[in-house]
Amino acid sequence: MKNVYVFLANGFEEIEALAPVDILRRAGVEVTTVSIYEDMTVIGAHDVTVMADTIFSLCDYDDADVLFLPGGMPGAANLLRSEDLCELLQKKAREEVTLAAICAAPSVLGELELLKGRKVTCYPGFEEHLLEADIDKEALIVKDGETLFTACGPAAACELGFALVEHLCGKEKAEEVKLGMMFGRNKIVK
Repeated sequence: MKNVYVFLANGFEEIEALAPVDILRRAGVEVTTVSIYEDMTVIGAHDVTVMADTIFSLCDYDDADVLFLPGGMPGAANLLRSEDLCELLQKKAREEVTLAAICAAPSVLGELELLKGRKVTCYPGFEEHLLEADIDKEALIVKDGETLFTACGPAAACELGFALVEHLCGKEKAEEVKLGMMFGRNKIVK
């Protein structure tokens, strides 16, 4: 079974964390939400309180297929302040474990110098933190190779979830989950 770890810090963008979690779990992926604190309760940017599955110090991450950083402010800044998380991201990047980040969170990877020469996107205004990256300011999601996914913001949350399902489980499974969630309908009746 594939394993995804989603790191939560106070001020995280709720839809950017929870939509991909929901989509990945629908696909049968083992998703663990991880509080970067010693408390499993994390408060989102819009005051939605979430109980994480576990806390950072209780996981070893040896089975990680994807490490995922939701955006939001000050959530992304709080992720960057976690020395343990930053060390883990650097270690897993060297091991070529897939990293995913959305909205402001690609700035965490940029500040850690993990985006040099990589194709990325982010929420407008965070480009200066994507040190030496090849930034696509128009893309909803950018996949660079097999080890990096970045997305631009809340509107990309579901599409990032589907992209990660396709990456981990194949295109057929991603399409099955989309169909089950009624994605693809584009008609609004007034």
